[in-house]
Amino acid sequence: PAVSVGNVGQLATDLVISTLDMTKVGYFYTDCLVPMVGNNPYATGEENSVELSINAEVYSLPSKKLVVLQIRSPFIRNKYRPFCQTLLSWVKSSKCARVILLSSSHAYQRDDEQLLGTPLRYLLTPDLEKAVGGRMQELNWKEMEKVAAYPGINDTEKVLHIPGGGVTKLLFTESCSEGIQMAVLLKFCSEGDNIPDAFALVNYLNEWLQLIKSEVNTSSQWKIPSSWRLLFGSGLPPALF
Repeated sequence: PAVSVGNVGQLATDLVISTLDMTKVGYFYTDCLVPMVGNNPYATGEENSVELSINAEVYSLPSKKLVVLQIRSPFIRNKYRPFCQTLLSWVKSSKCARVILLSSSHAYQRDDEQLLGTPLRYLLTPDLEKAVGGRMQELNWKEMEKVAAYPGINDTEKVLHIPGGGVTKLLFTESCSEGIQMAVLLKFCSEGDNIPDAFALVNYLNEWLQLIKSEVNTSSQWKIPSSWRLLFGSGLPPALF
């Protein structure tokens, strides 16, 4: 995921790891993220709750040929580019077939065209477009629109703009230039309770990849991690009442 507005990509990634019961296989060592350590966010009982987790961990599910990198802390200032270089170097050396980046963008900074229809968007690098572009059209997905570089002055020059998307745009453009097959799936949202946004994004991902069998009630099929109970801090102390 990208560390972006509402942490939607990270929350959606939590749902994937938790639901598929993915195995932690390693860490992504980098000095580009704020250091952090905590308990196992996917604990199912006392026996595994004391396992430690850090800011960037790698999970695997060989049966689906799926590897997930979960990021749990923000970037250190001016460290976006070194992180992108390290990550894409790892992607190439690991011979990953394709990369999917889950992200989000500020809802309030949409232009008129982006206000229409679904708040979900996708981007494909040219190399991946050749392979799955037709599938996206079958799904009736909307590609992320480019916006005017100079609104009101010159509306003909269009650029890719992902406000609040963190490292998303840089990772995508670098992947384009390096010939990496990358898809970006993102949702327009605002800061707040972003759990519904995470469900929407992970269902969007599942439409394409079919990680789990789709049902009518699409929220109940995902397993919420135990760590989400404290997403907004602990409850009010009884002493207040």
